[in-house]
Amino acid sequence: MKSNRTIIKILLALTVVLHFGCEDLVSIDVPTNKLVRSQVFDSEQTAISALTGIYNQLYLSAFSNGSWNSISVVSGLSSDNIQNINTSNLDRMEFQEHQINPENSYNLELWSSAYNIIYMTNACLEGLYNSEKIAPDLAIQLEGEARFVRAFTYFNLVNLYGSVPLILTTNYERNALVEKSSAEIVYQQIIDDLEFSSEVLNPSYRTGERITANKFAATALLARVYLYNEEWQMAEMLSTEVINESSTYQILDSLNTVFLANSREAIWQISPIGGGGIATNTNDGNIFVIDPVFSFFASIQLREGLVNTFQEEDKRLANWIGYNESLNAYFAHKYKIRTSSDFPIIEYSMVLRLAEQYLIRAEARVYQGKLSEAQNDLNVIRERADLLPFEAQSETMLLDELFIQRQKELFTEWGHRWLDLKRSKRAQAIFGSDPLWDSGDLLYPIPTQELIKNPNLTQNDGY
Repeated sequence: MKSNRTIIKILLALTVVLHFGCEDLVSIDVPTNKLVRSQVFDSEQTAISALTGIYNQLYLSAFSNGSWNSISVVSGLSSDNIQNINTSNLDRMEFQEHQINPENSYNLELWSSAYNIIYMTNACLEGLYNSEKIAPDLAIQLEGEARFVRAFTYFNLVNLYGSVPLILTTNYERNALVEKSSAEIVYQQIIDDLEFSSEVLNPSYRTGERITANKFAATALLARVYLYNEEWQMAEMLSTEVINESSTYQILDSLNTVFLANSREAIWQISPIGGGGIATNTNDGNIFVIDPVFSFFASIQLREGLVNTFQEEDKRLANWIGYNESLNAYFAHKYKIRTSSDFPIIEYSMVLRLAEQYLIRAEARVYQGKLSEAQNDLNVIRERADLLPFEAQSETMLLDELFIQRQKELFTEWGHRWLDLKRSKRAQAIFGSDPLWDSGDLLYPIPTQELIKNPNLTQNDGY
């Protein structure tokens, strides 16, 4: 497990104490110094700093940091969006070939880093519940943010692994032996957390930057959750709430401004400041952008099959896709900065943005028979890309175009394409001709190390 790096010493100490105790659940070194949790939550400032430490840790955690072993990369490899240039990295190749060994180190880091974040949010929540030194309004605000982060983390776990342990305390002795909970139970906890967050969080961002959760971040993620659970009416209603908040959010005409820090299309972002070092670029930019001079360092490229689906006039082709002549390779160019140490920070890693909410509402409306309204939502995304409005002749045509636009709009973002292929049952059509493909590949394996530590865990089918 990577050691924590934070900008100021108090955040380092607070992050360490939130780690302490989870070593029996995930592989993590015992801290050499720690603060007593009652002291961490003995003042409002340290309580705020504890939550800041969690947000910072999202930039360091494997599953969420946008780097090599993040969901954006490994689930992108599992889909038909990106592929390895460097085929010598066997761990990454296993994701691309749908042959993930349960001992795969990237898979272990996905799992353990997510549960590390969950442990930290649980520790933060317990500290808030037990503290008498924090004003009630602030305490409930911080609780809403922590529960949002926990829900976000469980959403990724349940979609990658299916049934997973549902851990809501810091009792590591009990947690070390917990059995898997069904996806339905995990989803209900996600919904409970997000409904609480959307009710108590303010519409504004606590720090003024879009790197903390607000009411609409919780609402946006909840809209996605209901979409995945095929509760179309709720998905439509919640995405509409976000879309209607036009004083805060906007579909930007200039595609090159979408991924800037605090862009008006951003609903929630992760800042590189969480890395604690001198680098101010996103990991997404560092991984996906191929340097024109040092192209031999590149390891990831876009699949030509994806690039070829873009019409020539599609602005996303010109603005979000780059080409490296020496490698004859296309690359994702949503983020423009590959390396930087400059301030102010220009780009933040995008997690939730407004374009997805239009796509969520369009899909939810299709399944409710509201084809004209769904078509209007879809055309917001098409017309921003400089494409002519789409006129659907049937529900099937509209759904097909919707998933095409989801792929073109959200490629290299948070494994959207992989999850879309799974939930829409389109994966077989894409990968079925591959003799190595099996329906069991839709879920990643539970890491062997976790099965050894917890005899009550069971492996997913097919592994």
